[in-house]
This record gives sequence, structure tokens and C-alpha cells, in this order.
Amino acid sequence: MSNKKTKSKLNAAAAASKAKKLLEDARGDGALSKSSAQTLSIVDLGAEIGDGLGVDVGDVESSQVVLVTMMPDDSGSIDSAGNVPLVIDGHNAVLEALSASRQAGDIFAHTRYLNGHVLCPFTPVEGATKMTTTNYDARFGTPLYDQAIVVLGTVIAKSQEFVNSGVPVRTITLLITDGQDVHSQRAGAAQVRELVEDMRAQENHIVAGMGLDNGSTDFRAVFREMGIEDRWILTPGSSASEIRSAFVMFSQSAAQLGSAAGATALAGNGIGGFVN
Repeated sequence: MSNKKTKSKLNAAAAASKAKKLLEDARGDGALSKSSAQTLSIVDLGAEIGDGLGVDVGDVESSQVVLVTMMPDDSGSIDSAGNVPLVIDGHNAVLEALSASRQAGDIFAHTRYLNGHVLCPFTPVEGATKMTTTNYDARFGTPLYDQAIVVLGTVIAKSQEFVNSGVPVRTITLLITDGQDVHSQRAGAAQVRELVEDMRAQENHIVAGMGLDNGSTDFRAVFREMGIEDRWILTPGSSASEIRSAFVMFSQSAAQLGSAAGATALAGNGIGGFVN
């Protein structure tokens, strides 16, 4: 085996071990319930979470941080509905808006597609990878619940890493889908709900859902079953302008979270959510 491959395997193993330890810390601090911790201990989940941890907290100079995570749908129906350019543009518009905000230096972004490909582990938002037709291939299935627990587990682990270093952290996560779950094999809506409820109880996390209209799915019902509050559910129509507006609303909420006023509002449950 080449030295490069050996180093890659060692790095992956170290990341998985780090993720497992951070989740154990979160459980010890009361940020995770026993059942949620059990869900996140699924075989190989540590490796998947480790892939998204990204930047070393020791290299971060911010006195407080905001973690912005997006999970764009890369199922085949996105392509067949002609929504590939809209998802790409929406995702990139969020990164651009946050990069231009006054809080940009404190914001770290992470993007993992619905079928598990990590486009960008947590990194300063100004250097986050943008979506393109080259790195986004919408031709897979819809393992919504399986991938939601990976994404949320990554957010919890990264948050815990900052907590362990004494850095206040707030997070906002957007799960994007154009259909209900049909391919999950490791988790169900109940397991996702437990994680979301644990995060909400900490009062420094927002979990949001965006349902891209497919003409038949009740996305509010889908996301409610996953524990997401109505005020954090976006249900744009199928037009380009409506989808673009939904991404704009998400970026505005993320930017608000980065301000001192937003931090106070979140701790007091005062951020009102989306208007749609």
C-alpha cells in the first residue's frame, strides 16, 4: 500500500475516532439523550460524521461562531423536475450572502448532499466550496432519514468541539428534499425527531426543512414528523422565483443568528422563523 493511501486511511480513522469522542462528550454534557446517542453509535456513522468536521477548532480565532449546514437533495427527481440549476444557485447564493455579511469571519459552512457526498466539511464561509454542475450529480435516491441523522450528528459533534474549547457556538441547519423518504435503511423519522428535540433543548440550534414542490408530498407533515417546527419549514412553489426566495429567507435567518441580537433571540426562543 502506498504511503499516500496509508496516510488517508489513518486520517479517516482519526476523524472517526474524534467524532465518536465528541459525541460521547455531548452525551456526558447532557446535549444528547441516551436514545439519540444510541442512534448515532450506528456502525460506521462515526466515519461519516468525521468526514464533515473540517476545520480544527484550534485554528479558529473567533470568540463565538455560527455553523451553517446545508443538505441539498441530489435525487434523480431534482434533475427530472429541472431543479438542478435552482438548487445550485440557491445554495451558492446563501454562501455569497453570508460571506458578504459583517459576521462572515465567525461563520463556518458545511454542505453534504442527501446521498452522503461531502461537498465541503466545516470551513470558513468565505472559502466554502460552491455547487457546480461538475460536483453536483442529481441521480440518486432519497434516504432522507438516514442522511439527516448523519448531518445532525455532524453538527452536534462540531458544536461540541467548540464547546470543549470554550467557544460559544450557534447552528442553523437546512435539510432540502423534493420528496419523502423512500430509501433509508438505518433510521426512521422517530430517530431524527429525537435528535432535533435534543438540539432544540440546548437553545443554540435551529433545524429547518425546505420541501421543493413535487405536486404530491405534504412537506409540512414530513418535516413535522422529523421534529422540525412549523416556523422553520419552507414550502416554496415550483417556480424559480419562489425557490430563490426560500433560499434568501434561509440566508437571512443564518445572518441574523450571527449577530449579538440573534444570539440573544435564539437563547430566548425569540427568532420568529421563516415567513412563507
